[in-house]
Amino acid sequence: MSDNRFPDGIDDRHARTPDGLAAHVGLISLLVLGTLLAFALTGALAGDRSTRRTLEALAARMEVTSPTRLRNGLFFETRIAVTARVDLREVVIAVPPDLWHDMTINTLMPAPADETFADGRYRFSYGKLAAGDRLVMKFDGQINPPLTRGTRGDIALFDGDRMIGSVPLSATVLP
Repeated sequence: MSDNRFPDGIDDRHARTPDGLAAHVGLISLLVLGTLLAFALTGALAGDRSTRRTLEALAARMEVTSPTRLRNGLFFETRIAVTARVDLREVVIAVPPDLWHDMTINTLMPAPADETFADGRYRFSYGKLAAGDRLVMKFDGQINPPLTRGTRGDIALFDGDRMIGSVPLSATVLP
């Protein structure tokens, strides 16, 4: 047997250096992949920075920081900060079910003192907040496969049953 012999099914044409377009396929693939990666880094395909929306009211200030463009299956974080301008007897954060439809909410912290559903909203009660004090909460979620196009709703701030105001929230969901 000769050392130059190829295994069954392999012959001289497999060992030849490619010519023409075949010689550049590796470079073309690298350019296409590089272009896709550069485009993805712009945030146009989701994963860009979160946007902060603010409610300025006489009783309190509420800031909601959340991503506006997500991909299906992506984990995300939303932060809500409430600063009382007057004494609040019962801080309640309220979320409509449509905003969280086809999402899995994994974490809500700190845990509210009470969780209810009333007036068409999930209501998370955090008790008293003195003027000048601040409550910072966050929830972590994941986009479920059925959610396409996006979601919208508003996160409302209540003092007990009295609505202080709300912040509109929307997110585009890409496949």
